[in-house]
Amino acid sequence: MKVLIVGLGSIASKHMSAIKKITSDVRFYALRSSTSADEKKGVVNIFSWEEIGYYSFDFAIISNPSAIHAATVQRLIPFGLPLFIEKPIFTELKGVEILEQLKAKKIKTYIACNLRFLESIQFIKKYLSNRRINEVNIYCGSYLPDWRPKVDFKKSYSASKQLGGGVHIDLIHEIDYAQWLFGKPDEVLSSFSSRSSLGIEAYDYAHYLLGYSKFKASIILNYFRRDSKRTLEIVFEDHTIKVDLLQNKVFKNDTVIFASKQSILNTYENQMSFFINEIITNGVEFNTAHEAYETLKICLQRD
Repeated sequence: MKVLIVGLGSIASKHMSAIKKITSDVRFYALRSSTSADEKKGVVNIFSWEEIGYYSFDFAIISNPSAIHAATVQRLIPFGLPLFIEKPIFTELKGVEILEQLKAKKIKTYIACNLRFLESIQFIKKYLSNRRINEVNIYCGSYLPDWRPKVDFKKSYSASKQLGGGVHIDLIHEIDYAQWLFGKPDEVLSSFSSRSSLGIEAYDYAHYLLGYSKFKASIILNYFRRDSKRTLEIVFEDHTIKVDLLQNKVFKNDTVIFASKQSILNTYENQMSFFINEIITNGVEFNTAHEAYETLKICLQRD
């Protein structure tokens, strides 16, 4: 297996590690922006788009800054490779023509939203069947400076509007799994701000209210909570379900009804295995570029 990587950063390392757990028969190639780029063990550097055509790649991983995803996808379309694209697909709602080109070329795409592979979320996907929902509350709060301890968080892409950062984009996972579990909302209200003590230019707080025919779903995201919390709460007619994503547990009222030792980091392997075996091999459509674009519409919705 030959894999092309565009954007050889920390997230690419996670995807590479996942692939190596799936198969030892893999060679990685990275498209680098400069001939002076450092070399990484087990990775062959290439330095021009034209070189891509010299190899028979099985697929490409796009894991460069979100703000240049659209341009990267467009440059890769002529090669016809299956595309594994790190979320979000784009950072602006300006890529409709790219989606049309992907469809015309019948290019297989998957936008990486690994929380769909967290076993507690998959449990909830089945649990929801034929149950009446009255209310949904989703919360994800963590402390941005802790994300990359060796990096000045104010210089990270997460803190930069220009690079496509902001909590609403970074934590699009919550919006993605909400739409996966509950479907497309009928209406969306949202509020963004960057007023916290972090002092960054990108949004560090986002609040969404998704309206469905019989209930509403609240989603709160932030970069400034020191005691990390990532939860999903669903209020039914006769009981309440709470999912602690960090513990990978599901509670019915106060009783644990599902628990898994799987960590969120483990989902990268599950995700990559699904991409290789189901999307590439069997042609399954799952969080395609078109679906992810619909999620992006919700993400960027503003009052």
